[in-house]
Amino acid sequence: MISVDEALARVLRPLDKLPPEQISLTDGLGRVLAEDLPARRTQPPFAVSAMDGYAVRADDVARIPAELRIVAEVPAGAGFDGEVGAGEAARIFTGAPMPAGTDTVVIQEDTERDGDHVRVLETARRGRYVRPAGLDFAEGDVLLRAGRRLTARDIGLAAAMNRPWLFVHRRPRVGILSTGDEIVMPGDPIGPHQIVSSNALALAAFVVACGGVPVSVGNAPDDPEALRRIAAATSGVDLLVTTGGASVGEHDLVREALAADGLELNFWQIAMRPGKPLMLGRYRGAPMLGLPGNPVSTLVCALLFLKPALDRLSGVPDSAEPMPQARLAVPLPKNDRRQDYLRARLARAADGALEVAPFEVQDSSMMRPLAAADCLVMRPPQAPAAAAGEMVPFVPFPAGALPI
Repeated sequence: MISVDEALARVLRPLDKLPPEQISLTDGLGRVLAEDLPARRTQPPFAVSAMDGYAVRADDVARIPAELRIVAEVPAGAGFDGEVGAGEAARIFTGAPMPAGTDTVVIQEDTERDGDHVRVLETARRGRYVRPAGLDFAEGDVLLRAGRRLTARDIGLAAAMNRPWLFVHRRPRVGILSTGDEIVMPGDPIGPHQIVSSNALALAAFVVACGGVPVSVGNAPDDPEALRRIAAATSGVDLLVTTGGASVGEHDLVREALAADGLELNFWQIAMRPGKPLMLGRYRGAPMLGLPGNPVSTLVCALLFLKPALDRLSGVPDSAEPMPQARLAVPLPKNDRRQDYLRARLARAADGALEVAPFEVQDSSMMRPLAAADCLVMRPPQAPAAAAGEMVPFVPFPAGALPI
C-alpha cells in the first residue's frame, strides 16, 4: 500500500489544464479564467457625485450661509456642457458627472432651495461627496488573474470592466461508471438482496459542484463482458471514474475486466481509511480513478483525490495552503498504520475557538453521519492517542456549488 500523499501525487502527475474556450460573461459563474483580465475602461470614467445635492465650488461655501444661483440640473446618465462659475451651483444626483468648474457636493439635507437659488447651510471641504475618475480602477488594470474560479462578485467586476466575453478552461468531462449486481437506482424495483445505489448520483453531483460535466453511463453488472461494453461508452471523457469492484473479492472485477481492454494499472491500494481499495490507471487513453464501493469511502476519496484532479484539469493553481487545524472536543485513541479520515462536526466553542468533534461511529457504509459532518479530521499513521483540547488537522468540505 502506498501513502495518501504518494497516491495524490500519482493522480495529479499526468494531468494538465484543459484548453481554453470563449464564453459569454453571463455563463462565467464557476468557470476558471484561462487568461489575465485587464479592464477595458476606467471606473468611474469621470468624476461623479456620490450623493444627491448640489455641485459647487468649495471656495463658495467656505462661509455659511452661502447663497448660490442654480444654473443647471444634472441627473445620472446626463451631463452639463457649460461651466459652473463663482457664486453658482448645479443641482446634481448620485452617479451624475461633476460639471466643469465644480469640485464639491453639498448634500441636499444641508440646503434650502428657493426657485433658482439655493442657500447652503453647512460648509463642505473640497472633494466632499465626489468620486474621482478611476476611484475603482483604471483602463488596463489587471483585476482578475488566470486560474481564478469566477464568483458572482467577479462576474459583476468583469461587467464593470466592460468584458462581455471570457476565455476560460474547458470543463472536465468525467465518465461515471458504477458496478455491482447488488445495486439498483432509486425508484427502481428492489430485489430481496439488493440495495439502492447512491454512489453514481453523489459522484455526478460532486463533479458538478467542482465545475465538471458528469457523463453517467449507468451501472455495470458483475459480468466482465458487460462491464467492458459499458465502460467503452465513456470514450472521449477527460477522466473516467468507477465506483465499486476495486477490492480483492471474487466479484470485484474492474481490474481484471478492463485490463483485457487496455487498462494500464498504476496502483490499487492506499494506506488510508476509509478508501483503502483506491485504483489509479489509464483506460483507452483517459486517466481512470477507481473508487471504493462503500458510499462514504467513495465520497471521501472523491474529496481527497477527485477534486484536486478536477481542479488541475480546470486550470485552478495547486494550493500550497497548510491543512487547517481545530481543537479536539473529545479524546481519540491511538491510530494504526493507515491514515484515518473521521467524519466530524465543526463549531465555535464558548471561548470562540474552533472545535471539532468526530462522530463516535465511523462505519464506511453510513451516509447519514457524512451528510451531517462539516469536515474530516485527519489522523496520520501511527498517531498517538489524542486528548480533548489537542489541536488536530482537518479537511473542510467545499462551501457549495455556486461561489459568491
